[in-house]
Amino acid sequence: MTETAPEQPSFDEGDGKKFAETALPLGVRVAAAWSWRLIVIGVAVAALLWLIVQVRILAVPLLIAVLLTALLQPVVQFFVRRGWPRWLGVLTALLTLFVAIAALVTLIVTQLRQGLGDVAERSTKAWSDFVLWLETAFGLSADQVNGFIDQVVNTIQGHQDEIWSGALAVTTTAGQLVTGMLLTLFSLIFLLIDGKRIWYWVLGFLPASAHAPVHTAGLAGWVSVGQYVRVQIFVAFVDAVGIGVGAAILGVPLPIPIAILVFLGSFIPFLGAITTGALAVFIALVYNGPLNALIMLGVVLLVQQLESHVLQPLIMGNAVKVHPLGVVLAVSAGALLAGIPGALFAVPIAAAASVMVNAIVERRWVPGTDPVAKYHRDEKAHREAKHRARGIARQNRREAGRDAHE
Repeated sequence: MTETAPEQPSFDEGDGKKFAETALPLGVRVAAAWSWRLIVIGVAVAALLWLIVQVRILAVPLLIAVLLTALLQPVVQFFVRRGWPRWLGVLTALLTLFVAIAALVTLIVTQLRQGLGDVAERSTKAWSDFVLWLETAFGLSADQVNGFIDQVVNTIQGHQDEIWSGALAVTTTAGQLVTGMLLTLFSLIFLLIDGKRIWYWVLGFLPASAHAPVHTAGLAGWVSVGQYVRVQIFVAFVDAVGIGVGAAILGVPLPIPIAILVFLGSFIPFLGAITTGALAVFIALVYNGPLNALIMLGVVLLVQQLESHVLQPLIMGNAVKVHPLGVVLAVSAGALLAGIPGALFAVPIAAAASVMVNAIVERRWVPGTDPVAKYHRDEKAHREAKHRARGIARQNRREAGRDAHE
């Protein structure tokens, strides 16, 4: 009689999973689950950023056009709501933008042309006085001072790429600058004319089940971007008025060009404010002396502190629904990753992403609806109504012609 070996216990796949779940602590399992998902998200974001950098000559003008569209869209809607042609609203919005830009540039050029020669002469005299003061106070020769200045200039020129550019810098040549401006203009025109159709065309590439969530999130993000642009204009206006009025009170020449340059520079975080503020202090120095320049510096710092600690975090943060700390961190991260363009687009992108995520998490859309299908139905009904109206108008003209002939 033969003895049979004892039957070995069998473990199927389910038993293995149960063993792993019981052998690993809950904290480790949760951390592992989060880790691989965060890694996948990070790789996807890195790939997207890499793609944007590769097509930056297209991406940056398109983003600028989106911001300008958010600014000018209310003008177009004003005409549409009153039954006026959309093209008339688009033309009015574009003319308003061009006239505003031309007026600012013309005012700057004419004002600077009148006082630029005097500024150059006073700058030369101020530099000579400064060198003479260094020779008297510290015993330095003019050659030593000029040699030190040359070293500083050479250092700045050697690192100008790091200073003026970033990952998204596009205007490295005059040709690229012109191309970017034309692309921005064309994108702006088409977004104002046909932005709604473009949006639904993009949605059409997604599965039908994703139409409603993405549409709801996109609308929320678009509203946030529009609020950002309008608040940014208000912030730039406050900066310009504060520094311009301060320069006028202190008797600093060219207060109007200074205010306009501050307004335009405020759209470029950090670098624009620093450059325009330094220009105001420099003009005060060469015209009115060190004490007046020191007071002007205090005015610039006061206005910039007001912007940094009140306007940007509180007003901007409330408008775009981003915490003040998030605004500061977004601008800093954008400048670190992509230079000036990154700092310019960081806040609107962060604001749009925040409200879009909230819209999806809160499930604000109506289940079972398909905005793309509804849009196509509405467009078809609109075309049929226009066709019927044209047919009725032709019939009325024919009847009127017959009556006149009779």
